[in-house]
This record gives sequence, structure tokens and C-alpha cells, in this order.
Amino acid sequence: MKRSLIALAIVGLGLSTAAWSQAVKIGVINSTSGAEAPIGETINNGYILAVEDLKKKGINVELIREDDTGKPQISMSAMEKLATRDNVAGVVGPYTSACANAVSKLAEKYRVPLLVPVASKEDITRQGLKWLFRLSATTDDYAAILLNMALKLGKPKSVAIINENTDFGTSAAKSAKAFAEKNGLKIVAEEAYAKGSPDYRSTLTKIKGQNPDLVFMVSYVADGILLMRQAREVGLQPQAFLGAGAGFGNPAFAKETDISNNVFSSTQWTEEVTWPGAKEFAKRYREKFNKEPVYHSANAYASLMIMGETAAKAGGDREKIRAGLDSGKWNGIMGEVKFQDYDGYNNQNKHPMLVEQIKNGKFETVWPTTFTKNKPIYPFPKWK
Repeated sequence: MKRSLIALAIVGLGLSTAAWSQAVKIGVINSTSGAEAPIGETINNGYILAVEDLKKKGINVELIREDDTGKPQISMSAMEKLATRDNVAGVVGPYTSACANAVSKLAEKYRVPLLVPVASKEDITRQGLKWLFRLSATTDDYAAILLNMALKLGKPKSVAIINENTDFGTSAAKSAKAFAEKNGLKIVAEEAYAKGSPDYRSTLTKIKGQNPDLVFMVSYVADGILLMRQAREVGLQPQAFLGAGAGFGNPAFAKETDISNNVFSSTQWTEEVTWPGAKEFAKRYREKFNKEPVYHSANAYASLMIMGETAAKAGGDREKIRAGLDSGKWNGIMGEVKFQDYDGYNNQNKHPMLVEQIKNGKFETVWPTTFTKNKPIYPFPKWK
């Protein structure tokens, strides 16, 4: 009798008895070493909190973790291992756009659900793939929120674009260019650089010579810090420095207060949003890790929650998980999530973007005004 009551309780939660009685294996591909390790750590922290919350829901998740070091070939090997040897129910990750793009077709080949939490290159979800889903906004969204804000705050006439020559960098630069052309901003410079370069002074001096009103930048943490430090050295002085998330949205960049103050960064989440559980998530994150939460953590948390709940409900059956992701709808710390087909995208979540500005080493949400009353500092003050 007691066993029957337990079974009924499980059914009431929407879980099969199989999902309740045994752990659901989920693969996680992340960049926990290499150049992207600082952001990889914040993503991993989001997964840790998600596992805790899934357990509270009665969902036992066994994470099979793989470190791709930020390299696409290693990411592909990790995906094949997870899909064939580990026989996971689904995979969450990878972090970088290059890695996510590389493993996307493997998800289709091995018919394993893949949920991308953060990577934003447009083409990732424009391949007509059935087994690939993305929670993250796209580079189109990253560029549009920043440039649209600048157009409304001031009267910029021109923009210079500088980006790393990675999948993420080139995609975001392409998005910025398209938005600028559509909205009458003159593009005075387009400069791509090799990731990890030791010196950007010549590139920045060339951009300075064009006197752009806006400088749109796409970089990860280390390059972002060096770019801004050398921009100060050469006296580059636009109306605004616009960082397309990634390195510019990381606390490691913000703490470099001599060069980070007043830089804008697009973001997918801040604790000031009214989405369910966002403020509580931020509080827990600080208490557990003694660090500031960032959007990478929130994206990772929400992605693993969605994959874990869907996999448990499906009893670990990959086809049922795919169908569940395809038809499901969720509402949590990232707002409403639904994977849709639109504008050439497949299984893409339409996620609203925000803008933060760094003030005295801290991120402050400044845009859109529907989310905050904080006032952006515009134009960028003269270098001291």
C-alpha cells in the first residue's frame, strides 16, 4: 500500500517511476581549463545550484562532465564519448560558439538532445537541426540592444567594430554591421584580431584616426582587459564603448576599474529583472561562492534545470526528451523560455537582452528602462 502511494505521488509530479528510482545521466561540456576557464567556472557554478534544486524536486541527476578547454575538436570528442560510451540522456553545453557549432551536427548524428546555454553565434540554430536547442540569445540580439540604446541616448553618427576572429567574434561583428547599416550608422572601421594577441595598439590607433562615435567590441576576458587598457593608452575617446557581453560582462573585467568604468555590456540576465527566482538565485550564488553572479551562471542554471526536468519526466528516453524540449514552456530566472522556429532559426529561445554599465567596479543594469530606474552615464567621460 505504501509503495502504491509513493508511485501515485511520483505520477503527480509528472515523473515516471523509472526516473524517480534511478539517476538521469546528463552530459555537460564546458571550458573549465584554458583561456575561457574564468567564464567556465561561472557556468559550472550555475550547474552546481541547478543540481541542488533538481534534487529538491526529487530528480536525481548524475552529471558526466567533460572539459573541452575551449577547443572545438576536443569538444567534438567529448560529445561523441557522452553520446556513445556514457549513453547520456542529453547534453548541456558547450560554452563557446566555436565549440557549440562544432558539436551541433553530432547531436543530430547520434540523436541525443543538446541544449546550448550561452553560445550565441547566429548560425548555430540556423541549420535545420531537430536535436539542437538553444536558450541563449543570439549575436543579433547582443548587437541590437547596445546600438539601439546608444542611438536613443545620444546622436552617434559612426561606429568602429573590433572583434576577435572566432565564431562568436565574427558573428557578433556581422550582426553589429547589419544593424548599423540598417539604422544609418556609418561604419568607419572593421578590425578583426587574432585571439590572444599581445598588442592591439596599432589597430586601436587606426580606429582612433577615424574618430568613431561608438566603439563596438567583441572579446573574451583577457583580450577585453588588454583592449581597454591600450585604448586608454592611445587616447581613443568615443561617445561609448560597447562590449558584446562575454569578457566585458565578467567580474574579472569589471574589477579593472581604471579601464572598465562606464563601459557598457550587453547581458542576458541581471538580478534586477522581475523573472521568477532571479533575486533568490543571486543571493544563493553569493552565499555559496562568495562571488558576484553573472548571466553565464544564470543561463547554465536554467538550461540544466530544463534538461533535468524534461529528462526525468521522459524517463531518460532521448526521443521523448527531444519532443519535450520541442513542445515545452518554462518560466524561471531567465523569464519565459520556449524553443521556437522563426526568422530562419530552429528551436531557438526568444530571449530579451539587457545592458549593464560598470560603475566603480560593479555592474549596474541601465537598459531597458522597463527593467530599471538606473541612469546610464553617456557619453563616456574623458580619460583621467
